[in-house]
Amino acid sequence: MKVLVTGFEPFGGERMNPSWEAVKALPDEIAGVTVVKRRLPVTFRGVREILPKLIVGEKPDVVILTGQAGGRPNVTVERVAINVMDSAMEDNEGYKPEDEPVFEGAPVAYLATIPIKAIVKSLREAKIPAAVSNTAGTYVCNAAMFTALHTIAVAGMETRAGFIHVPFSHEQALEKPRPSMALETIKRAIELAVRTSLEV
Repeated sequence: MKVLVTGFEPFGGERMNPSWEAVKALPDEIAGVTVVKRRLPVTFRGVREILPKLIVGEKPDVVILTGQAGGRPNVTVERVAINVMDSAMEDNEGYKPEDEPVFEGAPVAYLATIPIKAIVKSLREAKIPAAVSNTAGTYVCNAAMFTALHTIAVAGMETRAGFIHVPFSHEQALEKPRPSMALETIKRAIELAVRTSLEV
């Protein structure tokens, strides 16, 4: 078995992205399963080009994408990805879509196929603040989640996939009065999400 876990590069003027910092610190094996770790660009074009090749090439059993949601106080497991790219902020290539589909002719939305409620339960039992989120937004994180689920559906794969948003790290919050979480806690949350996705 194999699990693909991704994080993002920094964006929005930040010097680091806690999603990738936590993902790259994960062990190479969790519960006896190989963990493939990859960093994604914060670009609409990039995730739509890279993720399909990565998923089809690696053929993972589980895909867990992670990204930063600065301002959220807890780890949030996303329920749904919508076929919309709409942003008030440019991506890292300077692109700012408005009411554009992630993929023309694709479904309106996809639901996550990882066990979102079980993941939240396992995190909260580990004393990590967590909740289900019903919006992944319309920025690159949502585009990545939609791309992964669409790729899996079109390829007829049995891979389960989903997206987890993490708060700012404590390091980032030194410069802004926003909710934050220790990187070690974020890493533990992602590891627990992987374990739960394999078990449930």
